[in-house]
Amino acid sequence: MTDTENNKNSNSPVLRFPGFTEPWKKCRLGDYIRIFSGESPNCVSSKFGIIPYYKVEQLNWCEKYLGETPYLSQRGKNILPEGCVVFSKRGAAILTNKVRMNLFPINIDTNLMGIKADNSFISDQYLFYFILRARLSRIADTSTIPQINNIHINPITIHVPSLEEQEKITRSLGLLDERIATQRRLIEDFISLRRALLQNAISRGLSKKSWKLTSLSDILTERGEKNSAGYNVCSVSVSEGVVNQIEYLGRSFAAKETGHYNVARYGDIIYTKSPTGSFPYGIVKRNTQKLPAAISPLYGVFVPKYDWIGILLGYYFESEVNTFNYLHPIIQKGAKNTINITNSGFLANSVPLPTDESEALTLAKCLDTISDKIILEKSILTHYTEQREYLLSKMFV
Repeated sequence: MTDTENNKNSNSPVLRFPGFTEPWKKCRLGDYIRIFSGESPNCVSSKFGIIPYYKVEQLNWCEKYLGETPYLSQRGKNILPEGCVVFSKRGAAILTNKVRMNLFPINIDTNLMGIKADNSFISDQYLFYFILRARLSRIADTSTIPQINNIHINPITIHVPSLEEQEKITRSLGLLDERIATQRRLIEDFISLRRALLQNAISRGLSKKSWKLTSLSDILTERGEKNSAGYNVCSVSVSEGVVNQIEYLGRSFAAKETGHYNVARYGDIIYTKSPTGSFPYGIVKRNTQKLPAAISPLYGVFVPKYDWIGILLGYYFESEVNTFNYLHPIIQKGAKNTINITNSGFLANSVPLPTDESEALTLAKCLDTISDKIILEKSILTHYTEQREYLLSKMFV
């Protein structure tokens, strides 16, 4: 690539492939795309539908291209053809900038939007990377609930090179995306290994009676500390655990006054009490943040009797199956499918734990070693994603 930063032509990017010197064409995006809205078909099922149907949650199940979905719909009015750029159009999901493409005709729900390029002028891949670079949060109206509508998409200015140069750009970014996807799969393999080791230890321990079912009420106590010190407000994520709202979500969703928020300290166990993806009764996480954090007053915060107990519980509740099996017998569903459970009620069930502390410490150390490896691989992943962000910032106008 050549550096054209000193090129006074503002219609050219900083980095270009050799042999390309023509200025890019400045256009209005709405003149070269077709926008597809989502819909609520009469029938969405896995049995009677014929068109793959996607909701916002399915954006989390893939890297770039939409994959499997449990939903099928009857043929609707707004079938998205192959090669559309698909993204969330409403809510906090916009802030995560999950932009995807479809490799086959699909239907989408009303919280998603699809756009298809005029391929005589803009390639599908170029449009994908353009939207990814533009960032959904900058396109959206975020004055209240974040939302993206046609009026936010159509006026966007896009600079377009020749189709040949578009191919060069998207090919190089595509190769980097493949490496990023490989790195993510490696991380998932380590996570699967960690889960398998724990489940194997549980099965062997229960069969040999070196493990026993232990009530959480015997090993956890409610912290009961309020945020009078004004600690930073954090959220609890399925994949990352306790995270700073601004750093992770791009903004704070906390109330103006947070003195009534609960405080979570290092090693605490947190129960969110709200459905999240494949965790219909909420998630249970161990806080690994070194500094105290303020979290929602709706969450339960508990102190483990010993640190190794908190470590093993954190890994145990990573599993959707373990979490469901623990919570299902003690949860009561209220009006509008809300979850009704008190903090003391959360402690009413039992989990398998070692009876020998030395075995518990050895297992906890083994699982933590794998976690350290995962952290290392995630740092490599971050390096690759930062490379992509750099190229996106320099290879487009």
